[in-house]
Amino acid sequence: MARNKLALIACLVIAVVALSLFTVRSSYAKTLYVGGTMALTGAYAEDTAAVLAGYQDYVKYVNETKNLAPWRNEKFPSDISLELLWRDDELKPPKALSIYEELKAKGMLVFRCSGSPQALALKDRLFEDGFGAPSMATGPYLLTPPQSVFTYYPIYTDSLAAVADWFMENWKEKRKPRVAYLTADNAMGRSIVVPELTNYLKKVGYEFVGTQFVPLVPTSPPTTQLMWLKKKKVDLALGVMINPGSQPTVKEMVRLGMGPNQPYKIVFGVPAPGHTAVFAAAMGKLGDGYVCAGSFPPMDQLSIPGIKFCNDLQNKYHPGKQVTHIMYEAGIIEAMTQTEALRLAMQKVPFEKLTPRAVLENGFYRIKGLETGGMTSTPLTYGKGDIEGIDKVRVDQVQNGKVVKLGSWPCRHLYKRK
Repeated sequence: MARNKLALIACLVIAVVALSLFTVRSSYAKTLYVGGTMALTGAYAEDTAAVLAGYQDYVKYVNETKNLAPWRNEKFPSDISLELLWRDDELKPPKALSIYEELKAKGMLVFRCSGSPQALALKDRLFEDGFGAPSMATGPYLLTPPQSVFTYYPIYTDSLAAVADWFMENWKEKRKPRVAYLTADNAMGRSIVVPELTNYLKKVGYEFVGTQFVPLVPTSPPTTQLMWLKKKKVDLALGVMINPGSQPTVKEMVRLGMGPNQPYKIVFGVPAPGHTAVFAAAMGKLGDGYVCAGSFPPMDQLSIPGIKFCNDLQNKYHPGKQVTHIMYEAGIIEAMTQTEALRLAMQKVPFEKLTPRAVLENGFYRIKGLETGGMTSTPLTYGKGDIEGIDKVRVDQVQNGKVVKLGSWPCRHLYKRK
């Protein structure tokens, strides 16, 4: 009898342990993935490393608290965990395509694109498969036609139109200001050389002069291109550049005596990703006059709720190892958008029946007024055929080595959806 009783107790203990293990496994079995391709090799490595850190911290935050942001009351489902999936696409479109196929096979329901070449390679396939995807690259090509790659800062043509609006409002001379493109020689940089932007510049009173291209990351100063601007008497140069391109360009401008505070008066304006916060930190007063539109608030502006949230996350998860690059905010915004799409989709479709298309149609398309705590120019709103999340452009300038917000201008939506 004693033996039987002991055997019975042992069986009960084993059953309880097994049940508890099953319960633990079950609670973690309901997992949803966020992430996608990350260009951690190549020209965008610094930007992308910050984006990745933002994703990592936001996933930890949601899993630990089930909150979506300090300013929001909605919760993420308590029985579902998030997991970050990503691979380095090395800034290579073929590799981005293979990563997409790999992560799709693992059950990913959302995605993200890194650079313009990768977004161009992925956008048709993402749309065909029903994937919604935020992107750290934004250009007119995303509107031909608008599909399922979503933007959270203005497309490059709208950002440059905002720079042109600001410049024209402050133009004092009676003659027309002369404008030219000084832009990166890649898909991103060439995306602004379109009739829509050129025609807008002419319409609002500019004399358009022409175009000069600079390597994405110059191996030597772009002296020839800058001397061309000087010869053509250009007042405003507009282009798309990353900081490894814009910083040496402006250094050479200063050497040649070109700039708002130099003997030859000229302003150089770019959209994000030529962020003034990154530029000013590296260049200081040498970069005075540089203008960037469509970027995010500097990471030291703690009065902005989204910026405080970014700093609080870093202080919690990696104190003493702060990510100061402004694209950390972009990582938070992207992770927040993917998570919101998943949350909204589950209001309409059970977890077990979720598909990428279900998340696109019941998630991304239903994002209306998503508040980012002031990190984006306006709250984010998307819909079918509406992939542009915001309708205003923040414009900043480097003054006395610091980032100064000049104001916000409307998105002109110059590049018509086709």
